[in-house]
Amino acid sequence: MPVDVVMPQMGESIFEGTITKWLKKPGDKVERDEPLFEISTDKVDAEIPSPSAGVLKEIKVPEGQTVPIQTIVAVIEGAGSAATSAPAPAPTPAASVPAAKPAPAAPAAVPATAKPTTPAPAPVLATAPPAPAAQAAPASSTERIHSSPLVRRMAKEHGVDLSTIEGSGAGGRITKQDIEAAIAVSSGAAPASAQATSPAAAARPIPPPAPAAVAHPGGAAGHGSQFIPALQVGVPRERLYFGNYEVHPLSVMRQKIAEHMVASKHVSAHVYSVDEIDMSKVAAIRAKSKEEFEKRYETKLTFMPFFVKAAVAGLRAYPIVNASLDGTNVVLHKEINIGIAVALDWGLIVPVVKNADEKNLLGIQRNLNDLAERARSKKLKPEEVQEGTFSITNPGVFGGLFGLPVISQPNVAILGLGAIEKRPVVVDDAIAIRSMCYVTLSYDHRVVDGAIAHQFLHKVKETLENWAEPVV
Repeated sequence: MPVDVVMPQMGESIFEGTITKWLKKPGDKVERDEPLFEISTDKVDAEIPSPSAGVLKEIKVPEGQTVPIQTIVAVIEGAGSAATSAPAPAPTPAASVPAAKPAPAAPAAVPATAKPTTPAPAPVLATAPPAPAAQAAPASSTERIHSSPLVRRMAKEHGVDLSTIEGSGAGGRITKQDIEAAIAVSSGAAPASAQATSPAAAARPIPPPAPAAVAHPGGAAGHGSQFIPALQVGVPRERLYFGNYEVHPLSVMRQKIAEHMVASKHVSAHVYSVDEIDMSKVAAIRAKSKEEFEKRYETKLTFMPFFVKAAVAGLRAYPIVNASLDGTNVVLHKEINIGIAVALDWGLIVPVVKNADEKNLLGIQRNLNDLAERARSKKLKPEEVQEGTFSITNPGVFGGLFGLPVISQPNVAILGLGAIEKRPVVVDDAIAIRSMCYVTLSYDHRVVDGAIAHQFLHKVKETLENWAEPVV
């Protein structure tokens, strides 16, 4: 019996996902709960397991396409229906694209025009159209309009009546792409597809689609959102294409990173403070305890939980650093949830250690190891990268002396850790060798002043240089 494979909902606020990779091909045998495909959302990348054992009969949504939740992306022929699985390899991912979206004429014209010229950039164009609306049911005028707070805010600020828009999301939900298209129409802007298919564009190698617009966080008291070109360039685009070159589309994760970083730099007044910490005492404690720690608790002891505990001490002493800004309102968070940047082969993600102030060194280390391992194996849940109140990033693990990180919204500060290395320093009017570490604090000057920033760093420094908590 055929089993439909649907795009899952990876969190309450997530209504679509992008298939980044199929781990099986039509005709392959799959086991129940075996990883079937990988998806990327605006929160996490994840592997999706097969809902049933059998043979992958058909792939309905190819790699790189974004579809609403509950969209059927593949069909699995049950293990007991071997006779019907023979023709499974016939449908290919490429053949399924036109069938999946017969309605939207403008997006369909882009690949058709792009195909005769240069094949390399074609995947870039394939990611530009909004999610197909073939199976979305328009909302009735008598029903509540389904949309996110971001969509409603965008509509209000640009004078768009949501009741006039036919949502392309699941159940007729109005998506960000729908409202952006409506705003473009109301402002008289030419659609991206029309620009891409102009004679001038056809005469040269196909550039990537127009820069994505991202709405930066707004708020009360007239601090409304604006559209920011998240992927803009500083020179005319035709000057990018010369000589020999290749075009590689940004992954969904890299696009999201670009959006978030541009929005953060646009909305937050970034200022940076630097301090230097003598890590000799912590380094000695760790060196003495790490073997017993690993033997007793079956987990490695790194420097990161020491920095997390020191950051907690700083945030307790200066709670304004553990805050968010909503227009003219400062939101002081009672929980201390610390996001830890994890470098991946394909990007960067910031899982969150929830209630870090309630955990001891062992609890933080175990939590860190678990989050990092599942981030690299694409097993994180959306809620595990949300509700962070402060962030830490560690360029020092790659040998960086120090870095000036971008604030992770909606936080107002992020701590950057440099490499811990032995250097000659002056101690009691004598030169001594110490394990030193530069730390930087990037903070939003709209909320945090330099005096508070340096007092916070001094508290972190004081905690680490005078470490008193037992390790084992």
